[in-house]
Amino acid sequence: MLKYILLFSCVFLFRSTEVTIEWNEALKLDWSYFKGAPDLDTDAAAITASGITFGYSVKKTDDKVTGFKTNVKAHFYPDKSWYKPEKVNDTILMHERLHFDITEWHTRLLRQKIAALKPSQNVSSELEKLYTTMSQTLRETQNAYDAESDHSRNIEEQFLWQKKVAAELKTLEAFK
Repeated sequence: MLKYILLFSCVFLFRSTEVTIEWNEALKLDWSYFKGAPDLDTDAAAITASGITFGYSVKKTDDKVTGFKTNVKAHFYPDKSWYKPEKVNDTILMHERLHFDITEWHTRLLRQKIAALKPSQNVSSELEKLYTTMSQTLRETQNAYDAESDHSRNIEEQFLWQKKVAAELKTLEAFK
């Protein structure tokens, strides 16, 4: 059974030294990107570790919030992603790639919601709430993807998910 791991990190005032790969339309993950040690205690063939990194700053003048900036990105974590060479094939690789694309889809959704916010005294809590909500939505979508595609074994559902994710990415292209 294939599974996935979602890693979500809130970045406020620090930077991680962990190696990450930012989502890029031209990037097509291959097995060389999966550098983690496989978990031999599971029957999973591969794990994709990806998540949304999020940070923000708030501008204040005379204790009044006058603006804010955000940094929202989809990342792949090579050292936490792994595969078992004897169990994988091209179908499984496509399935794992789509997990990363689903992360980008939700990253764009978060950017869209942030774009609708106006500076206010509550903007910090509003931003954090948006991030928390989107993180939960992302987890639910990833779970639905795995369940409906039967972890890549249901070829028809896998294909439907590929079309759906491609359409969502196109719809949200302005938030790339």
